[in-house]
Amino acid sequence: MPRPQALAAAALLLIAIALASAWAVLGPEATVVAVGDGDSIRVRKGGTVTSVRLACIDAPELVQQPYGEAARHVLEQRLPIGSAVRLNEKTTDRHGRLVAEVFKGVNINLAMVEDGHAFAFRKYLSHCDAREFLDAEFRASRRRYGVWRVEGGITRPWEFRRQHEELFLRRGRGDDLKRTPKPVQHEQA
Repeated sequence: MPRPQALAAAALLLIAIALASAWAVLGPEATVVAVGDGDSIRVRKGGTVTSVRLACIDAPELVQQPYGEAARHVLEQRLPIGSAVRLNEKTTDRHGRLVAEVFKGVNINLAMVEDGHAFAFRKYLSHCDAREFLDAEFRASRRRYGVWRVEGGITRPWEFRRQHEELFLRRGRGDDLKRTPKPVQHEQA
């Protein structure tokens, strides 16, 4: 029968191999140069600055006060300018942004949902582990974190954009990396 120390060493080796292989799937390291809102950043990789849309999540729009600003603030805390991150690239969106899961020790996209600062973006969950994102959202709602402080959660960002389509058509995508426009809606916690 193997000794407990040998079993522990073998388990640690297997974990290290699993982490190394998972890390290898991720792209090369990138550096955060800007945080736009709760689900978009800009990174420098290979000498090029690239806009990144965090895959499989949808954070409140900046004008959905106070939740949009709170989501951006949390993302800025998790990914300070100059942070090294790894990207699990999924696709490119219709606005030309790279869509990716962002990792800095943990899956930042998933952490934003778990902490109640973003919703699982059901329309695009096929790019990620859907169950993991939906479970994280469920836990955040049960704990009444972030956007879930309001019974049933705030207006979903995709619904908010549809309801205020003229604002987003006028503003265009990519303006989310500039400062906040004037709020058009206030939701009470």
